[in-house]
Amino acid sequence: MNVTPLFWLVPIASVVALTMAWFFFKNMMKADEGTPRMREIAEHVRKGAMAYLKQQYLVVLKVFLVLVVLFAFMAYVLKIQNPWVPFAFLTGGLFSGLAGFFGMKTATYASARTANAARKSLDSGLRIAFRSGAVMGLVVVGLGLLDIALWFIALSYVYGSDHVSLITITTTMLTFGMGASTQALFARVGGGIYTKAADVGADIVGKVEADIPEDDPRNPATIADNVGDNVGDVAGMGADLYESYCGSILSTTALGATAFASAGDMQMRAVIAPMIIAAVGIFLSLISIFLVRTKEGASMSQLLRSLAVGTNTSAVLIAFATFLILYGLGLDNWVGLSFSVISGLTAGVVIGQATEYYTSHSYKPTQAISESAQTGPATVIIKGIGTGMISTSIPVLTIGVAIMLSYLCANHFDLSMSAESISKGLYGIGIAAVGMLSTLGITLATDAYGPIADNAGGNAEMSELGEEVRHRTDALDALGNTTAATGKGFAIGSAALTALALLASYVEEIKIAMTRAMEGGQQFIDAAGNAFDPSKASMPEMMEYFQVTLMNPRVLVGVFIGAMAAFLFCGLTMGAVGRAAAKMVDEVRRQFREIKGILEGKATPDYGSCVEISTRAAQHEMILPSLLAIIIPIVTGIVLGVAGVLGLLVGGLCAGFTLAVFMANAGGAWDNAKKFVEEENFGGKGSEVHKATIVGDTVGDPFKDTSGPSLNILIKLMSMVSIVMAGLTVACNMM
Repeated sequence: MNVTPLFWLVPIASVVALTMAWFFFKNMMKADEGTPRMREIAEHVRKGAMAYLKQQYLVVLKVFLVLVVLFAFMAYVLKIQNPWVPFAFLTGGLFSGLAGFFGMKTATYASARTANAARKSLDSGLRIAFRSGAVMGLVVVGLGLLDIALWFIALSYVYGSDHVSLITITTTMLTFGMGASTQALFARVGGGIYTKAADVGADIVGKVEADIPEDDPRNPATIADNVGDNVGDVAGMGADLYESYCGSILSTTALGATAFASAGDMQMRAVIAPMIIAAVGIFLSLISIFLVRTKEGASMSQLLRSLAVGTNTSAVLIAFATFLILYGLGLDNWVGLSFSVISGLTAGVVIGQATEYYTSHSYKPTQAISESAQTGPATVIIKGIGTGMISTSIPVLTIGVAIMLSYLCANHFDLSMSAESISKGLYGIGIAAVGMLSTLGITLATDAYGPIADNAGGNAEMSELGEEVRHRTDALDALGNTTAATGKGFAIGSAALTALALLASYVEEIKIAMTRAMEGGQQFIDAAGNAFDPSKASMPEMMEYFQVTLMNPRVLVGVFIGAMAAFLFCGLTMGAVGRAAAKMVDEVRRQFREIKGILEGKATPDYGSCVEISTRAAQHEMILPSLLAIIIPIVTGIVLGVAGVLGLLVGGLCAGFTLAVFMANAGGAWDNAKKFVEEENFGGKGSEVHKATIVGDTVGDPFKDTSGPSLNILIKLMSMVSIVMAGLTVACNMM
């Protein structure tokens, strides 16, 4: 394999990331898990989480086997697909599932240890929770780069490394992204339904009706709620950002292979550049992880600054490192491409800061929601929805600016729309997405920290550790709510850039499918009646051949279907949470009514029945929304062709991105508005204002933890499915 020695930094970085993840895990395990009661509660949560994950993986395995058979039939019988696709699809799903599994296993061991460390100091609790979250971040980037490196080495050995082979290799590698996306969607949707069914049920009956504290051991849904935090916000988020990370790198390698196809050795350098940026990002993330610490009695703004030190340091370091990497590779226009990366990094920081502003109770928007609760739950809902809608403006404009800057910086600010200009510009957009996700090792650590801190608070409450410890865990939990909301904004921002790069990759995959059809004897005729050779066609020529214009009704219908898919998906997942939560409410009410002495603390609730309700509901309800994300692109491709699919992907991207930001921010703001009241504002806990904010928090739960975060997977999965099914789309729409 004829690659620069710098490439070997990629597998080395992946091994270093996995080694450090193991190091952080072993250090966390050395910490004391606390009192016998704390250990007992942690064990209940651990068993429930692992039992659920086992059931989820069995369901996903069945879906994967069906899809692998379909891909094998298309590849080996119909000859309309690359023969490596079934295997790439499987490895993508396997590594994505492993990332979620290892992260959740760590989180379930870390929560009690975080609570016990909080008995000593706030800083001790923060360090254990954050470094346990770092295990998730490092596992995701380590497994992601390892999978990419192994496939690149294997396919380069099979196909060689000439300029045609590199296009084949990179487009083939894209297909393992579909496996990762499929696994991620099931994990996100199933985990989201599980956790919010328990959370909503616990809040409605426990906090509102019975007027007992959150995570009170008298509440039968408490264990299920804590289990849900792990399966939804840890395992689900890990699988989610694994596919974002891999998708951005893979789509950029494919764009690089095409944009620099006639540039000799420059093509190989363009292909490995995103991998090396991601590899260096791992080392810089590790440095930044060790910088996160705080002091006793820190305020929310001080805690946020503690995490910001780590994330901002890694962002600044990777910005400087990018110039050195691209210069060292000798890429044409390395300065412009470096600024493309910086535009992606900057967009991630801006979106994160905007999300923090609209969701943290240190700022006016969330405080205004708390204030509106003085007139009841209705005004809390109205104010929260309005805040969420307004909050979409900064992320949307930021992504718009990042797209334009990364495109123009990469093509020397060439506005001619020539074939070369477009190819280089699209490569710039892809590498901007890589830049945004290059420090995922620490960014995901701040996100995975959230559910660990939340579970630590639950453990402290159920173990009756005392007011001072609970105050510390509440501070860590409130910080986790903000970092989780920031992480969701970051994830959807990166999804927007990645999905845009995948659009271009889809066109390249269509070219390969058409070339394969021509080799089988198929002829393609353009609108003027002339023979059309897709293997020599540029991006503008492909668009002209398929009549991808706003005047083509196929494109317009595809845009409408894509926008509808985002809302349909949200409606189905919200409805699923509602149905599962209703069953949970009925069960908690039944136990309060029939098991005498629960509310007096004289009888133990039946936690297992609530865990079973969430498990069954999640297994059943996650199937339809997840399968629709696979079916809609396939049917659209068969009926409306390439033009319709491109419209579908554009509509899904625009509606899905905006809707996801709205739902994540509205849900996060409602949650922290409740936290703000609980800090002795507007009457504090137990007041009518507090009860009104609990209603808002309950409505926001499926917004921020089920439907919203699942949308970024939806828009990328539809792109990945379209890419994998490009051969079928071409075969069904021969022109």
